[in-house]
Amino acid sequence: MSSRAAPRLRTLQGHLGSPEGRGMESVSSPLTTHVLDTVSGLPAQGLCLRLSRLEDHGQQWTELRKSYTNPDGRCPGLLPPSQVKTGTYKLSFDTEGYWKERGQESFYPYVEVVFTITNETHKFHVPLLLSPWSYTTYRGS
Repeated sequence: MSSRAAPRLRTLQGHLGSPEGRGMESVSSPLTTHVLDTVSGLPAQGLCLRLSRLEDHGQQWTELRKSYTNPDGRCPGLLPPSQVKTGTYKLSFDTEGYWKERGQESFYPYVEVVFTITNETHKFHVPLLLSPWSYTTYRGS
């Protein structure tokens, strides 16, 4: 690599892949989410979310983390690799609080996405497309 290309490459890496750049998830987190506000067409910054795992033979949700989406609508380091185990998980998004901060009424006070991790070595991406009157989610890549 030429000496002129190295600074440009570092700048590009900073914008595309580092937590300081665009707010991308930490590469070490096997679980990621990305929330997009479909009204504004922008990432949903500042949305409160909670990650929980079903414990005690399916009887009790245990909260693992409470966090907020960053300016890119993502939540870096959502589930550290050391905490991943097979089981049922839930992402709870406080959609009512998000819309109230924007002076917008909404139909869904929260969105809960429940999913199962069957292989601890896989990566899981859970996008959420959000409006005051609807939402869509899917297993991303």
